[in-house]
Amino acid sequence: MKYKIASLAAASLVAMATPAMAQTASEIPFSGLRAGAEVGYDHIRSGSTEDVDNTRDLKQSVDGVTYGGVVGYDFAASPNFRVGAEASYSGSTAGRDFNNDQPTVFNLGNVQADREIYVGGRVGYVTSPTTMIYGKAGYTNQRFSVTGSDGTVNLAQKLDTDGWRLGAGAEFAVSRNAYVGAEYRYSKYGKGEVDFEGDTPDSSRFNLDTDRHQVVATAGVRF
Repeated sequence: MKYKIASLAAASLVAMATPAMAQTASEIPFSGLRAGAEVGYDHIRSGSTEDVDNTRDLKQSVDGVTYGGVVGYDFAASPNFRVGAEASYSGSTAGRDFNNDQPTVFNLGNVQADREIYVGGRVGYVTSPTTMIYGKAGYTNQRFSVTGSDGTVNLAQKLDTDGWRLGAGAEFAVSRNAYVGAEYRYSKYGKGEVDFEGDTPDSSRFNLDTDRHQVVATAGVRF
């Protein structure tokens, strides 16, 4: 259900933007419908409320590359201020194979990051005709592949986690309709549920504490 809500929000964003496209990015800088790609560094680790075996040297973080696509719409609230909404879908290479001597757990189990869905808003300030700085916040849902083992039998399953994201960045116009940028974002996942295969019902939601830091480069076009 969470994925359907996020997908509907993204579709609504595009539908909402369509009637307003009479004012294009060439007429008002950093406004209008945009679509782009992002790639960068991904770091996921346990939060401050760890509940793990402290008698062993446990690896509590995974690193990788995040990559994905984003669609958004920005409104000119004033000559310099922009207010917008966006949705993104991304993947990640962050993860670690099961190692019984040094497992990656951080309150989840041995993990591999899968897809992430984000829906949120942002506020920007245009500092020049070619530069805008902005802050953002919204809802994020991350799916992990989780592997458990007793040393003999491995059990693989999916774990869906809900949380929030804060971020800040800068966007630079390289032509009337093209842009590049850089962004830092922090995500906190506080709730999760196990998704079982087949007809088995999902687990009850439970608390967790997982942090995520990402630094990404962005590039796209405005219409």
